[in-house]
Amino acid sequence: MDMTPSFLSDLLTRVAIIGRGLSTQTDRTPLADLCATLVTGRGEATSLAVARTILDRYAALAPEGKRAFLCELLTRFGPDPARLDAALAAHQADPGPASLRALHAASEPASQELIRRLNRTPGGTADLVALRADLLGLLREAPELAALDGDFRHLFTSWFNRGFLELRRIDWSTPAEVLEKIIAYEAVHEIRGWDDLRRRVAAPDRRLYAFFHPALRHDPLIFVEVALTAAVPGAIGPILAEDRPPVAPGAATTAVFYSISNCQKGLRGISFGNFLIKQVVEELRRDFDTLTTFVTLSPVPGLRSWAEAEAARDDPRLTPGQRALVAHLAQSPEATDDPALASLAARYLAMPDSPGAGARDPVARFHLGNGARLDRIHLMADPSANGVKASWGVMVNYLYDLGAIERNHEAFATRGEIIAAPAIQRLGRATK
Repeated sequence: MDMTPSFLSDLLTRVAIIGRGLSTQTDRTPLADLCATLVTGRGEATSLAVARTILDRYAALAPEGKRAFLCELLTRFGPDPARLDAALAAHQADPGPASLRALHAASEPASQELIRRLNRTPGGTADLVALRADLLGLLREAPELAALDGDFRHLFTSWFNRGFLELRRIDWSTPAEVLEKIIAYEAVHEIRGWDDLRRRVAAPDRRLYAFFHPALRHDPLIFVEVALTAAVPGAIGPILAEDRPPVAPGAATTAVFYSISNCQKGLRGISFGNFLIKQVVEELRRDFDTLTTFVTLSPVPGLRSWAEAEAARDDPRLTPGQRALVAHLAQSPEATDDPALASLAARYLAMPDSPGAGARDPVARFHLGNGARLDRIHLMADPSANGVKASWGVMVNYLYDLGAIERNHEAFATRGEIIAAPAIQRLGRATK
């Protein structure tokens, strides 16, 4: 019997259609009441149909309707106080592993079971990822919804753990449906149409790898673009140039991770990028025995905003040259090779406000947390509008030294220690 994911999905879809005929619910039933029916229901076909109705009706709501629905979920589907009190009393009367497990089960909010049941319907996982994207967008104006988001994070961390993910190489033979999504999701260096995409996935010295989940088989979760080069690069222009001379893969010594894009807003905070980098390194080492160096060419997205804020509050740790540079660039933003910018970037990246505070920059946190070393700072590396807006053109290399990854990771994860090349550390401490 065919038990492929597509077959099972088709089977569940047919069951859900049958369930629609069995269900007595109508479109006039309040959406939260349908959720209560789903949580307490027992029939599989009816449950699948009710779940599909809930997700479809939610997707059709206006933004204010979505917010009201999510707030109602928070208030109606929390932990059951009576059940929790009974479980606590039982544990106090007879402490032990069984009563502790019962107490843990009683403390779980009903919203988690609701999310699980919504996930069972065909297409439910993708719909729930989209729903969480809405939820994340509401947290600033409705911070109380963070508790509901905690339920999603808890479940998504299990559903999207590394054991369920599939690494695929994306090339020119990949279905167009996936290639179109790669173009749309690229978040670092815009892909300007099909010719640009072809240069990134079909050239012999280029690779693109993505993680996929069985429930989102044609929708990548995260992807990384790789350039095979003969040296560590100091600028993005030569990597993206249309007329660049290709490097024979057998002559390449360096693998450059020059763009990493998270694709699903609803999976923000669910970490699998560290697994992606490490597995891609293994794939590349297997395919190219000449590769000895694995580095990134990374943006520094928070540099400009940090520097302007520090100058505005007249931070005494900034040198006169750094203050003068920030003042000039505030009036005339541009990529510059002024040495004061290199020392400013080193201070931002490698000199935290207090010992153990970790990295300020989100890209730095990602790579340092993976065990990379902050290796080189490059001025004038990205003179594009986005590069100037984020960092006045600064980019950096993070070095993945395979023999030091675990040690570096431990230093950052346990002590907040930023592992940086000695030259960067000296530059960050500059006082003139």
